[in-house]
Amino acid sequence: MRIGAEVCSALDTLPRVCRRRQVKLKSNTASTARTPGPVQDFDVVIVGAGTAGCLLANRLSADPTCRVLLIEAGGKDDYLWIHIPVGYLYCIGNPRTDWLYQTDADPGLNGRRLRYPRGKVLGGCSSINGMIYMRGQSRDYDRWAEQVGDAAWRWEECLPAFLAHEDHWRGASEHHAAPGFDPKGARAGGEWRVERQRLSWKILDAFSAAAQEAGIPATEDFNRGNNEGVGYFEVNQRSGWRWNAAKAFLKPALLRDHRDNLQVWTGATVSRLLIDTDADGAPRVTGVEALPLGGGAPLVARARQEVVMAAGAVGTPSILQRSGVGEGAFLHGLGITPVHELPGVGGNLQDHLQIRAVFQVDGVPTLNTLAQTWWGKARIGLDYALRRRGPMSMAPSQLGAFTRSSERYAWPNVQYHVQPLSLEAFGEPLHSFNAFTASVCNLNPSSRGRIQITSADPEAAPSILANYLSTEEDRQVAADSLRLTRRIAAMPSLAPYRPREVKPGVQYQSDEDLARLAGDIGTTIFHPVGTCKMGRPDDPLAVVDSRLRVRGLRGLRVADASVMPSITSGNTNSPTLMIAERAAGWIRQDRG
Repeated sequence: MRIGAEVCSALDTLPRVCRRRQVKLKSNTASTARTPGPVQDFDVVIVGAGTAGCLLANRLSADPTCRVLLIEAGGKDDYLWIHIPVGYLYCIGNPRTDWLYQTDADPGLNGRRLRYPRGKVLGGCSSINGMIYMRGQSRDYDRWAEQVGDAAWRWEECLPAFLAHEDHWRGASEHHAAPGFDPKGARAGGEWRVERQRLSWKILDAFSAAAQEAGIPATEDFNRGNNEGVGYFEVNQRSGWRWNAAKAFLKPALLRDHRDNLQVWTGATVSRLLIDTDADGAPRVTGVEALPLGGGAPLVARARQEVVMAAGAVGTPSILQRSGVGEGAFLHGLGITPVHELPGVGGNLQDHLQIRAVFQVDGVPTLNTLAQTWWGKARIGLDYALRRRGPMSMAPSQLGAFTRSSERYAWPNVQYHVQPLSLEAFGEPLHSFNAFTASVCNLNPSSRGRIQITSADPEAAPSILANYLSTEEDRQVAADSLRLTRRIAAMPSLAPYRPREVKPGVQYQSDEDLARLAGDIGTTIFHPVGTCKMGRPDDPLAVVDSRLRVRGLRGLRVADASVMPSITSGNTNSPTLMIAERAAGWIRQDRG
């Protein structure tokens, strides 16, 4: 968004004390401790230093007898804009922090292609995402338990894993944890900071009141198992700074605890898994091959216990496919020798598609006009420099709502991200008039896509086809959601500001018009999951079992968002941490 250029240009007004604080923060960031040799042996090798990988490295290296290697294709998280919350605008689309993926032309989007950001830096997507803390609904996890045939994935079994690392501003309670809180007598939680946002907007308060008039109850907490309601999102920040997984989990292990048994390789792209056979002829993953940044001989890391894939819903299936693991006929067509037949690798892709509605308003300030004057920019910069508050501390979306798109649903099936600004598209300038944007997404889409590599070359971008809006149900939810947005905008609490629909436009009224329109204007919220899904033993498309072990391949586990059999009802970063927390426990158990 050009909001990055306009709001963030306020940095020129920051006092020197703020700049010194930023430099100090960068120098304290977790980093690699040693240069790797050509072949090294470890107990556990973790591929991907993103949200899941950072937590896994912390938990597994807590055992001083376990030698752990964490491999990241990107660099250190020492880029200034990672840490200032609004700096995500400078991280998305930046090769320093983003893989720069794009989707294929999508029939459901009327042939459009979308930018598909994925973090390529320590902390992964937690370094560039919207910072929203959201677990989803209890029914999501109960559904997982049914899909995989294992009650261990029910909500009440997953909740302790959320609590195990949470540091919530409210303190310890039935639903939240703080430093020192110990849910099951195993260990204290506390690394993953959750705070209230450090801002409020009159127009967002009015939208909240209007949503309540439309039948959506107010809520102060979206994370108790039923997230129905409207309120301000909680965020992963600490005192106005982004709190990413590298700072939460790697920094303590490397810089505070000085764990000699943990190595972190940055700038190393994993090209393939190394697969051998056990004495009984069964295939086993014995390590990985990585290509160092700038060229040179491949690096080999051997794993005595196991390799854990934490490269995400795009990266993990891509590495598996390059290693000969996937659908044999497809791999053979790319000149890759199939090693292990797993046709589900790369399939079952799910994502949240948001449909943005823009309403022009009168008589109330929004960021559109505040960020367009020199004085407005100065106020924004000073507010952040002096108090770590205001627009520079804000997540991409501030107000949220969960509700039902129609009476057909017994649970909240749509989510709103509401913002005190508007623009034509990501990367474009803010509008010159005051406005708010209400983006709505289908939480449980029935459309399914796929990830496929296009070459054995690890530098070649994969083919990403999300198949958005490919089912009649998804198209109907899109049409109903836009009508719901209009109903909220027509409520009395917004009437003083005379909201007028600028985008998509009141001329679109029929189901057919609105569904087609959704394809024209819908964009991803960057929540890809499911491409190495867990499932029952009789599910031919399941890639991992309920303990996240890859079927038919010893010594290999997947512990990231790709294992989700179905997408969670909300933002997916914190559920990914929960998955990693559970995987770490099972890896420790298997270690004995």
